[in-house]
Amino acid sequence: MRMPDTATTTATRPTGTTAERLIAAAESLFATHGIDGVSLREINRAAGARNASALQYHFGDRDGLLRAVLAKHHHAVEARRHAMLDAYEAEGRDDLRALAGALVRPSAAMLADGDGGPAYLQIMADLMNRPRPVIDAAALDDPASSIFRWRALVAGLLDNDATRLHRRFVAMRFAAVELARRARSAPHTDDRLFVSHLVDLVAGVLAAALSDETRRLDAERARAAGPDPNTRTPGG
Repeated sequence: MRMPDTATTTATRPTGTTAERLIAAAESLFATHGIDGVSLREINRAAGARNASALQYHFGDRDGLLRAVLAKHHHAVEARRHAMLDAYEAEGRDDLRALAGALVRPSAAMLADGDGGPAYLQIMADLMNRPRPVIDAAALDDPASSIFRWRALVAGLLDNDATRLHRRFVAMRFAAVELARRARSAPHTDDRLFVSHLVDLVAGVLAAALSDETRRLDAERARAAGPDPNTRTPGG
């Protein structure tokens, strides 16, 4: 769905470098209309870029621009999560709610970030809540990623069948969608209750027991499909 022309006036008096203005415009428009719902020309216009090829010059294409938008906030979220995981490991005891908090709270801090934080949360939910979710490869393969660390720590507390049925990814997607929903009405006077309750809910998702029916249906599917050691779903 294309946006009305009036929505492209977010930078009628642009400030900052051209690259910064393009990132800010894309951040706002991607959040409002979806990553696929806005053209590069509209982003150029919203950023006040005089050169029609400015976006391509700075970022190459839509994917390059999207990476730059995410990178603007990614390092802060990563640092917060690593700090929380460091504290969790130092504590030395199993605590699924603490791990739920380490997933939710670093991103939830973006709700109060006046420099595009709420837009970032909406874009992340757009990426996560797709038929084929877009997952950062580092979350699966790079031990330096906070999500890689989080997934490894959570796996040790989950039933093997729950892990195989992608319980961690379900928790990640649920958290992302709920944060985006909150972000759409940001800013709020106080997000503490919302965030604490979301941590409770994510902990509940992670801890939920598999029913006998789910185990039976899972076993039936496995028998029908046959063994496939190469199967891997992102984020599981």
